[in-house]
Amino acid sequence: MKIEIKTYNELNKEDLYRLLQLRSQVFVVEQDCVYQDIDGLDTKAIHVLGTADGKLCAYTRLFKAGDYFEHPCIGRVVVSEDQRNHGYGKKIMLASIDFIETIWKEEQIVLSAQVYLKKFYRELGFTEQGKEYLEDDIPHIKMIKKT
Repeated sequence: MKIEIKTYNELNKEDLYRLLQLRSQVFVVEQDCVYQDIDGLDTKAIHVLGTADGKLCAYTRLFKAGDYFEHPCIGRVVVSEDQRNHGYGKKIMLASIDFIETIWKEEQIVLSAQVYLKKFYRELGFTEQGKEYLEDDIPHIKMIKKT
């Protein structure tokens, strides 16, 4: 999988279309969750795009401290259904973590994890903080990674 990291202004129309299509395919259709994915925050985000065989198959978006949470965060973590079990989720997360640690020089990263993925995020060094909560009717938990 090839990884590209872009600001909103660096995304071309095709990038934007493909990332919105992937997010909708997984978060809205597959997870049967009607919610406002296009939330007005993409313009502030750093977009991490993972492609394999010319197809966008993994994605995250990153926010600097204060743009979403108090600390930098990773969100919209997604791997297309037909590309799972190739390690792309781990690879896109490692690239996202590396960007925050090396480019932004941050020592703490926050994410709002779907509860069923706690083990995946624990393996990447994140720990749960607080109690579970519903976000768009899906159980989530705040998780933090300190470097």
